[in-house]
Amino acid sequence: MHKYLWAIAATLVTTSASALDIDANGGMNTQYIFRGVPQSDGKAAAFGGLDLNQSGFYAGTWASTVNSTPPDPVLTGPAVPAGTASGLEVDLYGGYDGTLGDFNYGIGTTWYTYTDKFDDDYLEFNLKAGWKWFSINAAIGKYDNFAGPRQNYQFYAINAEYNGLYTTIGIFADDFDGNYYEAGYGSTLSAGDTELFDYSLSLIYSDKTLLGGDDDINLVARISKKFHLFSGQ
Repeated sequence: MHKYLWAIAATLVTTSASALDIDANGGMNTQYIFRGVPQSDGKAAAFGGLDLNQSGFYAGTWASTVNSTPPDPVLTGPAVPAGTASGLEVDLYGGYDGTLGDFNYGIGTTWYTYTDKFDDDYLEFNLKAGWKWFSINAAIGKYDNFAGPRQNYQFYAINAEYNGLYTTIGIFADDFDGNYYEAGYGSTLSAGDTELFDYSLSLIYSDKTLLGGDDDINLVARISKKFHLFSGQ
């Protein structure tokens, strides 16, 4: 799947620029929680990314600061970063998104990697389908797991969104277990016709199976800004 990612990126870059869009983004979370699992030990996390889009095909990269308390070696599962207490998460992804009337769909792949041995690599195949305000996402992946044998995992998310309000139910399967539930609101702050930045507030409940200990509830605030770098006409 690594070759698949690079092939998408190369195709987007070398194809005629007349239809190519390039966007960048950056922002800050009060803490970084991914799929119900804390990634920044309750600390603020900065992030940024770059995306290329052309006729439904996309490729991009995204990075965030990560932090963790040194892990308990008896714990197992996706929530345990078996490495140092800080670093960067760097993601590479690519695929295709399309629409058919009120329906939307997508297929792609994502590679998650980390600096400073914060965690080992994840590589997954992604599918999504939606209708208006409702969508379902699926990920089937492998975790290299430098603390033990390679693990297979599945992740499913059921999402609903209306006028900025949203809710998500996330479910892990295979070698990973646990669920999380998220609800929140997101919008854009504007001054006249100028969009200043995007913001959101989320409440996230993660069960004890997912976290490998006690269940937990977290409130996360986020601000971000998107920058349009290039648009082919």
